[in-house]
Amino acid sequence: MAKTLKVAVLLAGCGHLDGAEVREAVLTLLALDQHGVAFQCIAPNADQYHVINHATGQPVTGAVRNILEESSRIARLGQCLDLAKARVEDFDALVMPGGYGVAKNHCSFAFKGAEADVRPDVAAFVRGFFDAKKPVGAICIAPALVALILSGKNAARLTLGGDPGCSDAMRRLGHLHEDTPSAREIVIDEALKLVTTPAYMFDDARLSDVWVGIERCVTEVLKRA
Repeated sequence: MAKTLKVAVLLAGCGHLDGAEVREAVLTLLALDQHGVAFQCIAPNADQYHVINHATGQPVTGAVRNILEESSRIARLGQCLDLAKARVEDFDALVMPGGYGVAKNHCSFAFKGAEADVRPDVAAFVRGFFDAKKPVGAICIAPALVALILSGKNAARLTLGGDPGCSDAMRRLGHLHEDTPSAREIVIDEALKLVTTPAYMFDDARLSDVWVGIERCVTEVLKRA
């Protein structure tokens, strides 16, 4: 009997301005489920960088939210694992939806670009998949997190869509950025088993196009698991 693959899904909260992009996260889980694989949502048990009112787009003064608790809104009650308890050896692949939380909570790319730092626990977990030669899928802004973690170690071929600032940051970090015309596209780095897709890096992307890109990304990740 063939082994059922198990995939780690690293989340960054709940809400595209300060956490995980909800649509991207749900579409990722849907794609994994349609392939019949097991998945585990994972998030750090730590406070978000800040809290954004998603009706106004403005920070909420004095508000504090926990990344694990917010990610559990997507994963469902009790189904999001504390990153401190997650082990790379328990999984066959990693997929990371985007959202500003990736660039604010997991690292500081939203504020420092190519000079950003990464949470040590996040860096160790993600790096562990590359060290074990297990496939990684990175969606939307998540390739920037990968780029920071791999900088100075491995040159990656990836995409963040066509944003000039992000493209320049990737090149400054020593990576090969491929501009892509839409959310439907993917870029595969065969040597690193890294699959990237831009999703809502295109703000005006249709949901159906984001789905196509994410489903393609997940399919290619699973082929390499």
